Amino acid sequence: QIPLVETGGGLVQAGGSLRLSCTSSARTFNSIAVGWFRQSPGKEREFVAAIMRGGDYTQYADSVKGRFTVSRDDGVAYLQMSSLKSEDTAVYYCAADPEGFRAVVGGRANYWGQGTQVTVSS
Repeated sequence: QIPLVETGGGLVQAGGSLRLSCTSSARTFNSIAVGWFRQSPGKEREFVAAIMRGGDYTQYADSVKGRFTVSRDDGVAYLQMSSLKSEDTAVYYCAADPEGFRAVVGGRANYWGQGTQVTVSS
């Protein structure tokens, strides 16, 4: 099992910044890929960003490139969000899976957090 807990969500004005954290007590966490996804009411869950286990490769959705940065440290992965827009409002989830980076990016991860709400006011 790989428990994941997201924190850091909240209410922010458009143009502002937030940093989300995804923490895990699993010993394997540092050795697996981690991704961030989001879901807005009435919309399907969408990929946001992902980072490989070593942190040396990242991937982003076009909608967040240049504004969001994914990083990781021992037992935690971060999503730094800047220049936030109202369309970034969503519940943000982190995901992880030992099967690899492609599985995470494709939304096929077996482990998901409970989500944290991000609301951007215009």
